[in-house]
Amino acid sequence: MGKDPFLVLMAEDNEHDILATKRAWKKNHIVNPLYIVCDGEECLDFLYHQGNYENARTMPQPGILLLDINMPRMDGLAVLKYIRNDGHLRRLPVIMLTTSQGEEDRLKSYNLGANAYIVKPVGFDNFSTAVRTISLFWELVELPEPKSWYQLTNSSASSISVSQVA
Repeated sequence: MGKDPFLVLMAEDNEHDILATKRAWKKNHIVNPLYIVCDGEECLDFLYHQGNYENARTMPQPGILLLDINMPRMDGLAVLKYIRNDGHLRRLPVIMLTTSQGEEDRLKSYNLGANAYIVKPVGFDNFSTAVRTISLFWELVELPEPKSWYQLTNSSASSISVSQVA
């Protein structure tokens, strides 16, 4: 995904979808590193270097977020709302990659600023094709450097609270 590989963060709780994504990544020879978190709160912890990620400040910030909607603890729509309301994260490209075919979820996602909404195709070959297509698209897109939209200070990162989302 892109000329200079950047980290792709995926927020996904379904183990089958995680394994399918890893297989598709390998099958399609995608060079971008993939890091997976299992729910919305862990996604925000990763982005703000909090909780289990407090000592991970040397890890690169993601260039794209693949975000599921239906996750435990905090759903993807709440995560998206949080990201788009944060001056440091609002430019992060977010692709909703979900099983939800509901028009309400699609509208909410775009209204909250999702860059794309993709319903996970059924079957590995179809899913792998979708992952390859996402990768090819982001190879063509000109993105700002991830570090340019993640210039957090210690004070702003430590003041972020998941409870502020609601």
